[in-house]
Amino acid sequence: MQTQRLVLPADLNHYGFLFGGRLLAWIDEASWIAASLDFPHCRFVTVAMHEVRFHHSVREGTILTIESSLHKKGSTSATYDVVVNDTRNAQANPLFATRVTFVNVDEAGQKSAISPLP
Repeated sequence: MQTQRLVLPADLNHYGFLFGGRLLAWIDEASWIAASLDFPHCRFVTVAMHEVRFHHSVREGTILTIESSLHKKGSTSATYDVVVNDTRNAQANPLFATRVTFVNVDEAGQKSAISPLP
């Protein structure tokens, strides 16, 4: 799954660069949406981002492409590869890459088996 985000002034720190935490929130949301579309009957919560390392800074007006793809499915968890690119500056890519792992939980918050892919 692919989504785009526009970096706006409210997303910047006092030096004029994208807040790292804002990007992590966008990554968490985008990969959660991908997991929820792949496994529509699951109730996913994030359990891990496997590496957090920013390769390049990001300025206001940058259009980011966030691509999430299934890396591995376990009995109760799913892990997604996530790559963030600058849509208009291929030389800067990737800006960021990680793996995000989700676990499926029941109403009580306990791990639960993942429904099969459609």
